[in-house]
Amino acid sequence: MSDVLAEEVNAVYERLRKEAEASGYHLNPDTEFTRELIHGLLINGKRYGYWACPCRLASGKKEEDLDIICPCDYRDADLAEYGACYCSLYVSGDVVSSEKKAESIPERRSTMKGRKKEQAASPTHGIPVLSLPVWRCRVCGYLCARDEPPEVCPVCKAKKERFERFM
Repeated sequence: MSDVLAEEVNAVYERLRKEAEASGYHLNPDTEFTRELIHGLLINGKRYGYWACPCRLASGKKEEDLDIICPCDYRDADLAEYGACYCSLYVSGDVVSSEKKAESIPERRSTMKGRKKEQAASPTHGIPVLSLPVWRCRVCGYLCARDEPPEVCPVCKAKKERFERFM
């Protein structure tokens, strides 16, 4: 890696680390591995014009790849269930503290993309039917539609137990 590229990777690493920590997330503590993933994000950014996840094959069409632009749509579900996202750029707090080992993560992209198509194709009286429950942070009102609430609210940093089912 050239010095210029190494500087760019290091700058992005620091930015992502600060953003992750400020939002209740954690980058993989294996910094060499994490920097290689960031290098892949930067390559994809130059190649496609967006940071497609380096562990998945991007189409080069942003509209088709919105779900795999880092952080991908599957990150939070993977963190909750397996302790890491698919590429392991992000890991759970339990993995960082060594209370849990990250598990092998199956690809969930095809099942989630199917869910989005189902959702779009099944409107009721002009209102789309959500295939996922909506969770509301009781502290700040943040809403998200997913199987489980996030471990930490990305807005106010409230813990998972402060969320309630909204719909």
